[in-house]
Amino acid sequence: MGFYTEQVVPRIVNVACGMKTAAPLRQRVCEGLSGTVVEIGFGSGHNVPFYPEAVAGVDAVEPSSVAWELAGKRIKASGVPVRRAGLDGQSLPFEDDSFDAALSTWTLCTIPDAAAALREVRRVLEPGGELHFVEHGLAPEADDNVRRWQRRLDPLEQRIFGGCHLTRPIVDLLTTAGFKVTELDVFYEKGAPKVMGADSLGVALSP
Repeated sequence: MGFYTEQVVPRIVNVACGMKTAAPLRQRVCEGLSGTVVEIGFGSGHNVPFYPEAVAGVDAVEPSSVAWELAGKRIKASGVPVRRAGLDGQSLPFEDDSFDAALSTWTLCTIPDAAAALREVRRVLEPGGELHFVEHGLAPEADDNVRRWQRRLDPLEQRIFGGCHLTRPIVDLLTTAGFKVTELDVFYEKGAPKVMGADSLGVALSP
């Protein structure tokens, strides 16, 4: 990993993911979380202010030390205990059935092997545990023109934003990993270009 990836990308992502337009989506996706929670792709902690009181604690999985440092003030201001407990979403350092719930926000686009990460999340969730997610990915099938541009821009997106993909089929990834999607809202994120803002927000159940 070079200087740009280690030092610059986390700061770009901190600003991009901290936009006010994302706050209502973060609030929505965190609603209903309770008990012990594992959050993959914790980033710089923009979800922390939206954790419900019913959350007993969050184990944060985040590879970037810069992002973790940027999250410091949000963590200190939170009434929910948060600890950095892992570095790689593809290999979680937890026992099976360890968590009541999981959280992933705009994360599956960047993890090199998103399928492996979802299998790991399912492994560490107790049976019946919920994965709350909001992710951007491949545009709805009806928008062929948007999909064409996503495929054209995907290599550039990966270089600029630390491996972020525009074309991942979020719901397909979840179901292939064995999750049952019980709530789903597919939409274009307000204020974002369609190629980058085709969002899927919902809840997936671990059988």
